[in-house]
Amino acid sequence: MKILLVSLGCDKNLVDSEVMLGMLAEKGYTFTNDEAEAEIAVVNTCCFINDAKEESVNAILEMAELKKSGQLKALIVTGCLAQRYQKEIREEIEEVDAIIGTSAIDKIAETIEDAIAGESREHMLPLDGKLSGNRKRMVTTGGHYAYLKIAEGCDKRCTYCIIPAIRGEYRSVLMEELTAEAETLAAGGVKELILVAQETTLYGLDLYGEKKLPELLARLCRIPGLYWIRILYCYPEEITDDLIRVIKQEEKICHYLDIPVQHGSDSVLKRMGRKTNSEQIRNMVKKLRENIPDICLRTTLITGFPGETEKDHETLMEFVDEMEFDRLGVFTYSPEEGTPASLMPDQVGEDVKEKRRDAIMELQQEIAYEAAGKMEGKSVDAMIEGKIADEDAYVARTYKDAPNVDGYLFIHTDRQLMSGDFVKVRITGSYEYDLIGEICDEFTE
Repeated sequence: MKILLVSLGCDKNLVDSEVMLGMLAEKGYTFTNDEAEAEIAVVNTCCFINDAKEESVNAILEMAELKKSGQLKALIVTGCLAQRYQKEIREEIEEVDAIIGTSAIDKIAETIEDAIAGESREHMLPLDGKLSGNRKRMVTTGGHYAYLKIAEGCDKRCTYCIIPAIRGEYRSVLMEELTAEAETLAAGGVKELILVAQETTLYGLDLYGEKKLPELLARLCRIPGLYWIRILYCYPEEITDDLIRVIKQEEKICHYLDIPVQHGSDSVLKRMGRKTNSEQIRNMVKKLRENIPDICLRTTLITGFPGETEKDHETLMEFVDEMEFDRLGVFTYSPEEGTPASLMPDQVGEDVKEKRRDAIMELQQEIAYEAAGKMEGKSVDAMIEGKIADEDAYVARTYKDAPNVDGYLFIHTDRQLMSGDFVKVRITGSYEYDLIGEICDEFTE
């Protein structure tokens, strides 16, 4: 039977989707991206913010319509929305045959078999179970890059975040299992490995009693076939001198860090329950740039947090202007049920949130445009992402660009290239967040 798996939300959720696809492939199922061909639908949901929640609900309802028409034999809902709202899903959408929580994705095959047999199931396992790595996955990112989820859950308890309630406390995957999984991915053609977790910097603390991300990175760098190793979601207060040293010394590790700081006003950071103030963030950014001068720093911010005043917003604007982050994204605050922030006084109106977000992004666009202009004339190594249809041109990424969140490099050439190829490119121009370049030499390893 053909399965349509709809994967929503973050890259960590995507890894779960790929694991489920791998399990189902072992059972002999085939897959389709065409709703018209699907006999079984699995929707792996997200509910981190309101927009993600709405997207997940709409996807479930769309599949429910196919179930009503008789086209689908079974509809399974998994992931964060399933974990958090299993009762509501069961009561409101009768077409759903089964619900699987975030810690029970190993149950996907038997759940589908039960659903086909007419048995409705809910699998909600405790959120404190041991994690397994090196499970068979069906990589869906094109094969030249893949995500490696090194941990699950979070202990930070930021006042706006629901993650601990739907993913549990922080739990690391054994280093040996991660290394074996990375070796399997590299043997399958993956050239860029992207480490993800709710927070990567705490990796290993729960298992080994100390932070082990530097050691894990050193092991991964020894795997043949990997060219780039990229690290996402590093909380600034957890970045150690050892981590900086490893990033600086190991050639395979991209000089790129995602450090979500969320705000630049100390009063807002305190209400958010963050573990750093603005001065500590400044010091860490300075330290990173002094030790790794070409490092690319990405961050995310939240605007319109409860109690955020116009002065707080101006402080944040000044902070963004001063820090000149290479990459930056902004979310408007989303009140989530069950979080302390949702009950705080002085909630900010949606129009104010959006106006402040737009102002920050306009400022960041100026910063990014200036930075892109400074790249002109420089040569960089780039990974080919794909060819532009009907043109002698390709889309590529530099070490400064994580997939799906950062910019692209557009290359005009009549050479025949494949996704995953590395080339040396001279930057000839820029456009907003993207670069334009020409191949100046083959890049070989």
